[in-house]
Amino acid sequence: MTIRMTSICVVSLAAIACIGIARADVSEGVVKSLGAPDKLETSAGTLEFKDGVPTADTAQKVYDTLDFTNALAAYNNSFRGASALAIVKGFEGIGAEPGDVVIFSELMDSNSLFLTANADTVYYLTGLDLSKGPIVIEQPSNAVGAINDMWFSWVTDIGGPGPDRGLGGRYLIVGPG
Repeated sequence: MTIRMTSICVVSLAAIACIGIARADVSEGVVKSLGAPDKLETSAGTLEFKDGVPTADTAQKVYDTLDFTNALAAYNNSFRGASALAIVKGFEGIGAEPGDVVIFSELMDSNSLFLTANADTVYYLTGLDLSKGPIVIEQPSNAVGAINDMWFSWVTDIGGPGPDRGLGGRYLIVGPG
């Protein structure tokens, strides 16, 4: 070892000896609050941990909860599309072609299979097939309506609340892509 290296080591050791050992002044309560609890009550049941590691039963409960959560998300993200498709299939069942307007002769009631139909509204609906290109629809004056996509997401209002302000008008409907 060279004199220079020896000098550096001696100075470093002296500095460490002078500084002393650093200690954190942390209470036992703070330390415990930072760790994972041994047991945790949840809607999935009691979750248990050994030194912060979940038990096999706890891991299974968490996986089951994730499965349920993902299944619920799949349902919530698809029932609107399933409902719209069922309406179109129902129209086909009475002989209506895509683009034919189906007018209900009576107000909706609780016997309707529509998810959100109002009981004080006469409905007229159509299903459009945009696979062959855009379609122009004509909205009569003094009528109210809305255009939704196949997921029942609002696109625009037509009639009074829409751009034609109840005077009637033509709307160009263009499919995705």
